[in-house]
Amino acid sequence: MSGKDFKNILCVRPDNMGDLLMSAPAIRAMKETFNSSITLLTSPAAEGIAPYLPGVDEVLVWDVPWVKADSRKRRGGLPELAALLREKKFDAGIIFTVFSQNPLPTALLLTMAEIPNRLSYCRENPYALLTHWIPDEEPFRFIRHQVRRDLDLVGHFGATTDNDRILVNIPDSCEHQAMAKMARAGANPEEPWLILHPGVSEAKRRYEKQKWIEAGKIIQSGLGYQLVITGIESEKELAMEIARGIGNGACTIAGQLSLGEYIALVRRSPLLISVNTGSVHIASAVGTRTVVLYAMTNPQHAPWKTVGKVLPFSVPAHLQSQNEILRYVQENFFGSDTVTVTPEEIYEAARDLLKNGEEPLVPELVSAHSGTRSQRTRSTLYFHEP
Repeated sequence: MSGKDFKNILCVRPDNMGDLLMSAPAIRAMKETFNSSITLLTSPAAEGIAPYLPGVDEVLVWDVPWVKADSRKRRGGLPELAALLREKKFDAGIIFTVFSQNPLPTALLLTMAEIPNRLSYCRENPYALLTHWIPDEEPFRFIRHQVRRDLDLVGHFGATTDNDRILVNIPDSCEHQAMAKMARAGANPEEPWLILHPGVSEAKRRYEKQKWIEAGKIIQSGLGYQLVITGIESEKELAMEIARGIGNGACTIAGQLSLGEYIALVRRSPLLISVNTGSVHIASAVGTRTVVLYAMTNPQHAPWKTVGKVLPFSVPAHLQSQNEILRYVQENFFGSDTVTVTPEEIYEAARDLLKNGEEPLVPELVSAHSGTRSQRTRSTLYFHEP
């Protein structure tokens, strides 16, 4: 069976929201190329964004044990999931992974579900678990952006798209509701404002609370913008502490917005300042300029085709991943020098991006072996000009 014969396709991305957003162009490419029915198998952490993705016809949510989760929300066991997938009689299954993940548990699941065509990158020889095996050369030979990696994967089935940007669809009503909630929180939507998004799920990607406060004060003093601090329900206390620390002109709506309203808020904002988390990929989808405080963890996940500035900072040694693939990246790609981001640098990046005129897109990644550590400087740590 060739790709053009695929009428019922399963796409598997059981990670976080940002991971799913970066796979969205590849999923859409499958839809556009084959006009197939697309079912997405994803996680409880990512299910919220799924209804906003063009090209997805059905969403299945499952908490699989080989993907990291803060808490387990099991919706049945793996035999039950395999039986459910078998009933749907998929023609093909696509397994999307980060280069540090092993696809074989998912490949076994799809084999149990009797899906006849199973495509994925894999470092080990999967033998019969994958019918279409793409040897995974990352990160030892090169590193691609996650969007590019996923588009290249579905390209092996012949799927292409003329628009490789991340796209989301949201109802127009979400913007009105978001603006109303922002006003009730104390900001004036008619006066200049921008978003600070300090919350992130992993401690290793956090930027210090006091530095957020200092950056907010400098931005207010230098630019005069109101600061709207966002986050999910569990980040309300952090957002409130930052807002109080900044003082007048800062407010928080953390935990008050639906995901659709949050997307609409980001779309209206002239600038998002965020740690590297799903909010950055939402900004890419809606075309909002972005300053990213980028913890040096996985270099695949920078903003995609976004006007913005990436400010990388080192992860403390005790928080660095024990995954040997990511340890290789840490040692051979980022190097051992400690890199920090100051509040003043955040202000300068925000000031530059808020100027009139078109700014360059955040560049794509370079090969992990393009230059020695000593040749890399802070400004070219893992990006190059397009």
